[in-house]
Amino acid sequence: MEKVVLRFMDGSTLKGYVENFTPFDDIVEIKKITGEKEVVPIDRLKAIFFVKTFEGDPEYSERKAFSISGIRLKRVFVKFKDGEAMTGYIEGEIPWQKGFFLEQGKKNGFLLLPTDDKSNNIKVYVVAKAVKDVTLVG
Repeated sequence: MEKVVLRFMDGSTLKGYVENFTPFDDIVEIKKITGEKEVVPIDRLKAIFFVKTFEGDPEYSERKAFSISGIRLKRVFVKFKDGEAMTGYIEGEIPWQKGFFLEQGKKNGFLLLPTDDKSNNIKVYVVAKAVKDVTLVG
């Protein structure tokens, strides 16, 4: 099981554990810290943060600059509809067309790897519906 923090479109969060989640799923089944299970539709979410710890380090300022990466990783800048922005890397082909339309019938979002390896985030599943724009950097 992986530790996650679900960030909802309304700004609320839910912490717990997931297993076997894929970018093709329409729901995420989370086992809350309290032990209860809950099924959450992906379209209610902004992102799923796969984290090292639930607490994180509120004093830590995450590095947003890109470092040298492998040839298969693409650098992206993601701007959410709520104004928040993130930088990170994606693997493989770009899953959207100009104007950010995810390819039909494939995924509800995409995985973003953080630019800062000291970040509390291991990876972030970005929900396409919550995204205003994605820019390929360099």
